[in-house]
Amino acid sequence: MNGYQRITAALKGEQHDRIPVMLHNFMLAAREAGMTMKEYRSNPQNIARAHIQAVEKYRLDGILLDIDTALLAGALHVPVKFPEDEPARAHGALLRTPEDFENLQPPDIGKNERIICSLEAASLLKTYFKDEVFLRGNIDQAPFSLASMLRTPAEWMTDLLVNEEFAFRLLDYCFDACIQYLRLMAATGVHMLSNGDSPAGPDLVPPGLYRKFALPYENKLAILAHELGKPYLVHICGNTDLILQDLAEAGFDGVELDHKTDIHKICGFFSEKVTFFGNIDPSGVIACGTPETVSRKVNELLTVYRVSNRFVLNAGCAIPSTAPEVNIRSLVEAAARWQVR
Repeated sequence: MNGYQRITAALKGEQHDRIPVMLHNFMLAAREAGMTMKEYRSNPQNIARAHIQAVEKYRLDGILLDIDTALLAGALHVPVKFPEDEPARAHGALLRTPEDFENLQPPDIGKNERIICSLEAASLLKTYFKDEVFLRGNIDQAPFSLASMLRTPAEWMTDLLVNEEFAFRLLDYCFDACIQYLRLMAATGVHMLSNGDSPAGPDLVPPGLYRKFALPYENKLAILAHELGKPYLVHICGNTDLILQDLAEAGFDGVELDHKTDIHKICGFFSEKVTFFGNIDPSGVIACGTPETVSRKVNELLTVYRVSNRFVLNAGCAIPSTAPEVNIRSLVEAAARWQVR
């Protein structure tokens, strides 16, 4: 089987020949390709080259095409900082008050240079690997997360509690931007679509607010992805124990969670319903641990998940650029030693 076939089988819960590996490694891939983050994010050929080298160096089964977390925010005119050798990040509010919403123009992201760059990179990767390597096109932030960038996280949390009507209007606006990007990315030929919605998790908002303001929009994105013939994944950071059942029943094909969520609980809710992507600690283990620690953590995960084919090995979040090569090789080799059901 090739990488595309392995991950496709995992998404269907079907048997495959070995544990598939897809890494959230854009920062590491750029460094190992000799690029700064500025050089990586500014040129689609550079983005493609970094991921091609990473796949061929480590024999990865899939690519998580990620640029940074501020693509959609920047396309909607949120102030963004562009450090030389760190990912771009939103910096400051676009909407200082709810009344500023009335001055917004309808979202139109298709002409944004950074959005175009990401789409061209996806097309280059699909042309290069065709259906040999699984390509996941990450379409940046889901509506809840994007709204927090337009308002700043602190103001957004206040909006949820005191101005529900405005919160839903802003979420609808952000959803329109998200579906534009989703359609554009789907057209590049990627095999899967995904969003990050980290501020929606229980580390920041109670489960009731997640169910009311975030989950319905994630679900609508999944439905649209399915209409376009693509599986869909949501990534949420932090300890998500309190919303695991919601995630398992939402109609997602995949869910990606970080190491703070207990793997036994994840397996209990997901093993027969949704494919889990994760969840090795990217900093404490992959970047700062030893090869032996990495191998041990992989074995711990796979020991729990031996009951299910619905598993793709990944870090729980973005791997730092400082992660040593020997640790990545240890992760891939540990996965290769496991036999699937």
